[in-house]
Amino acid sequence: MTALALLRRFWWAIPIIGLAAALLITRETLADRTATLSAERQAWSAEIDRAERQRAEIEKRNADRLVQATGTYADRLAAREPIILRSTNTVREYATTDAGRLRCRGADRVRAIDALDAELADPAPSAGSGAGAVRGDAPAPAG
Repeated sequence: MTALALLRRFWWAIPIIGLAAALLITRETLADRTATLSAERQAWSAEIDRAERQRAEIEKRNADRLVQATGTYADRLAAREPIILRSTNTVREYATTDAGRLRCRGADRVRAIDALDAELADPAPSAGSGAGAVRGDAPAPAG
C-alpha cells in the first residue's frame, strides 16, 4: 500500500490530529493565562489589604489627634478667666487708687453722659412740623 492509498483511506484522521494538536496548544496557553491571572489577583488582593490597613491606621491617628485636640481645647477653655469679669474687677481696683479717683467718673457724671446720649438720639423733627422758623440772617457761605 502506498502512501497515497493510506491517505485516501485515513483522510478523516488528519483534521482530528490537527484539532488534537490545537487542543494541546490551547490547554498550555490557557494554563499559562490562568496562572498569570491568579498571580495578578493575589497581587491586587495584597495591595487592597495593604491599602485597607493604611486607611485604618490613618483613621486611628486622626481619631487620636481629634481626642487630643479636644482635650487640649477643653483644658485651655477651663483655664481661661472671663474677660469681662476680670476687666470689671481691674476697673474697680483702679478706681480705689488715688490716680483712679481723679480719672474715673463718678456715677452722677456717668448718668449725665447717658442722658446726653439719650437726648442726642431723639429723632429730628420733620420739615413740615413747624418746630421753629428758619432765621433769615444766616451767615454767608464760606467762599
